[in-house]
Amino acid sequence: MLINILKKNGVNTEGVCVDAHARTALAFVTLRKDGEREFMFYRNPSADMLLKDSELNMGLIKQAKIFHYGSISLISEPCKSAHMAAMKAAKDAGILLSYDPNVRLPLWPSADAARDGIKSIWNQADFIKVSDDEVQFLTQGDPDKEEVVLSLWHDNLKLLVVTDGEKGCRYFTKKFKGNVTGFSVKAVDTTGAGDAFVGSFLLSMAKDMSIFEDEAKLKEALSFANACGAICTTQKGAIPALPAVSDALELIKSKAK
Repeated sequence: MLINILKKNGVNTEGVCVDAHARTALAFVTLRKDGEREFMFYRNPSADMLLKDSELNMGLIKQAKIFHYGSISLISEPCKSAHMAAMKAAKDAGILLSYDPNVRLPLWPSADAARDGIKSIWNQADFIKVSDDEVQFLTQGDPDKEEVVLSLWHDNLKLLVVTDGEKGCRYFTKKFKGNVTGFSVKAVDTTGAGDAFVGSFLLSMAKDMSIFEDEAKLKEALSFANACGAICTTQKGAIPALPAVSDALELIKSKAK
């Protein structure tokens, strides 16, 4: 069923592995009155946790422009080793590494284990996206303070982006830094907003890698990502709420008037 949903949404499923003897992980999301979420997970063990490095489609990974990953696959073996092997293959092939830690504390043994696990691969990424809440969790400092955010910077990074909800996002590169204003919309469900932001930004990045060096292009790509994230909150569900390019461009145009 899930593979078919991916296909219907134009996702290449060539790299999907199926385990006939394991469950598929499920996330149950409950919504508070303000549209924010609370998570409950069904796994232990699920098929994603059992992925082995021998099952990786290395040829497919090496064809990519960007290799994007989170931190949940670092929690247990054999998936952790598969994650590390995939990252190494991508890095060796000259592919840009994109990291969205996507902190989900209920899945980790403890908050300290989550912090250590997430940071264990931090210095290998070329691009990192974190939310303001994740900055607070990882640094145990004030995410509004620039020096706190920059404590997450490392010399291999091309770009660090902090998302600030409807306020927009902040960006940091080796040459410039700034912020891009968000879009105020009536939020119904924030599920998938971060994914909409990252996915749309990676689309812009894949089309033109010069955005790391060109601040005007970067701000345009981040404004597009902000619009996609905002639109995603206006409907319930994750995939059904993902906007088309035209929807995001229309929102940007309407706010520019």
